[in-house]
Amino acid sequence: MTHVDTTSQSSPLGATVYEDGVNFSVFSRNATGVELLFFDREDDKKPARIIQIDPWSGRTYHYWHLFVPGIRAGQLYGYRVRGPYEPEKGMRFDPAKVLLDPYGRGVVVPRNYSRDAASREGDNAAAAMKSVVVDIRKYHWEGDTPIKRASSRTIIYEMHVRGFTRHPSSGVSEKTRGTYAGLIEKIPYLQELGVTAVELLPVFQFDAQDCPPGLVNYWGYAPVSFFAPHQAYSSRQDPLGPTDEFRDMVKALHRVDIEVILDVVFNHTAEGGHTGPTLSFRGLDNNIYYILEQDRSRYANYSGTGNTLNANNPIVRRMIVDSLRYWVGEMHVDGFRFDLASILARDASGCPMPNPPLLWDIESDPALAGIKIIAEAWDAAGLYQVGGFVGDSWKEWNGRFRDDVRSFFRGQDGSVTCFADRLVGSPQIYGHENREAEQSVNFVACHDGFTLNDLVSYNSKHNESNGEDNRDGSNDNLSWNCGVEGPTDDPAVEKLRNRQIKNFLTVTMLSLGVPMILMGDEVRRTQNGNNNAYCLDNDTSWFDWTLIKKHAGLHRFVKLLIARRRLRDVADEHRRVSLNQMLHEANKAWHGTKLDQPDWGDHSHSIAITAEIKKERLHFHMIMNAYREQLDFELPPAENGGKNPWRRWIDTSLDSPHDIFEWQASPPVSNHTYRAASHSVVVLWRNTSTD
Repeated sequence: MTHVDTTSQSSPLGATVYEDGVNFSVFSRNATGVELLFFDREDDKKPARIIQIDPWSGRTYHYWHLFVPGIRAGQLYGYRVRGPYEPEKGMRFDPAKVLLDPYGRGVVVPRNYSRDAASREGDNAAAAMKSVVVDIRKYHWEGDTPIKRASSRTIIYEMHVRGFTRHPSSGVSEKTRGTYAGLIEKIPYLQELGVTAVELLPVFQFDAQDCPPGLVNYWGYAPVSFFAPHQAYSSRQDPLGPTDEFRDMVKALHRVDIEVILDVVFNHTAEGGHTGPTLSFRGLDNNIYYILEQDRSRYANYSGTGNTLNANNPIVRRMIVDSLRYWVGEMHVDGFRFDLASILARDASGCPMPNPPLLWDIESDPALAGIKIIAEAWDAAGLYQVGGFVGDSWKEWNGRFRDDVRSFFRGQDGSVTCFADRLVGSPQIYGHENREAEQSVNFVACHDGFTLNDLVSYNSKHNESNGEDNRDGSNDNLSWNCGVEGPTDDPAVEKLRNRQIKNFLTVTMLSLGVPMILMGDEVRRTQNGNNNAYCLDNDTSWFDWTLIKKHAGLHRFVKLLIARRRLRDVADEHRRVSLNQMLHEANKAWHGTKLDQPDWGDHSHSIAITAEIKKERLHFHMIMNAYREQLDFELPPAENGGKNPWRRWIDTSLDSPHDIFEWQASPPVSNHTYRAASHSVVVLWRNTSTD
């Protein structure tokens, strides 16, 4: 063991590279001793070098720090920390365990990594993840900066880095399938689709073994580091490869004007409950990092995953904000979606706070100004804050949009009033805050639950592959299988399913708010009825690229739908003003089958709306018929002697290419009524008379 007594700094935390060496700093209030370990390889059974940090010269307040000359980027390291093991007092120090640096910018995972070895007694050096010294200055961004597109012009594509290109049909080379580099190869697809932002499922380093035996944690909601990109998503397996490859991906997406939003998990870690592994935070200062029960040996579990991060503790709060600053400043991401964000409003006893310090820190931090911050405004313990999340900048996943749109199109009684409210920005939810419609992130399907294909193909979940006897996942999916459970060759059922999917996509894209679609929904990706595929790293979860040809009509429909959402008018493309903004400013009127006579009754299954946009000299007329039979809807009368007729842009009941037209190619509608087929959406437009 080497004892080093040299000048070092408590700040910045983590491993900071200088010309002549590296400064290491880590926080632990209750530790009695800290060792810094250096490894030559990730699977070494013993450290190549152990340095005891001097508790007198190397400790400032509760920060343990050390400067080591001669160390360079790429060095593997970890910590061992001594202190009391008194679970009844919340103390769980274990000097036999190799711990990750909470501020480590990189992580390596040995081939024989073992979560079990970190859970049981004894040395786990050979089977432990290690941190990597990363010199964040050594990258050429070529002038790249975050895009900061207005939310009103944003269309989000929620996707999984690995799942996007892992399928053999992706056409990506075997080396880069399922990686950041593989995603770069498929950027032209995202361009053609027309989305403006990708929202990536977790890319922080996570524990893939945090799952049932024999399976793998595929989604990534099991973080072990809040600063390191996930190693397995890099085609470069050298210690510094993941950081640079991630930045290559961000830079490539920015070059084509696509933003990068990260799904971040600050509500819990992969260390689990009281029998879980000691990977980092538990062994550094368990009392600080986690919310504990009154019985201090147990963890509060507001996340549903075994533990809850003590997010409003000053040390943890600073770490979270530092993480966000790092991903914006050094990795150039454009925003974050916060998983189970309501947990971040809880104090150390688990009680919701009216003004949570962490959330206001994020809201007000100047380094984060202008980026997108999106809350999943609920948690697993029943706290539901949709419409009531704090701050002025936070957007919210609108779970009620998802539920109410599903309810309406499955023909559920009593759904028309809420559905209509969701269509115009959910003023019943957000109106009291006097906020813009874009506070609502509108979606019908996301990673958690059925895909759109499965939403119209299954009445019940089919999660047997998860190894939990189909007990996991939600039982309340508000789905309708259109008459047959699962796949079918019945052309009538398939036609109805296509129609329903187009209904969902049309309403998502044309409602006021920020639209979000799930990877593969544009080509009917299926998970075979599994609504909780978090542990299935196989073709159940991967994007099957053969579906683009199989469902070419739907793919075309989505592309044209997105294109119109993004632009005001073909003749006015250079102004880049969104349809969302245009509709928000419009005069609106509700109708039923008769003009100005909407039926808000419990048994109503149809509604229509006219929007007059005077500045654009344009009318929209949307008909939404979720009834089991066709209905005739009166149309507002033609203007200017019929010279400005209604034109049909969308009718989801029709087959491609008649279901949607290029804007200016929309055919005229000459009748005074329009017959809307059962389970369909119709969108008409016309120019307003200039007389």
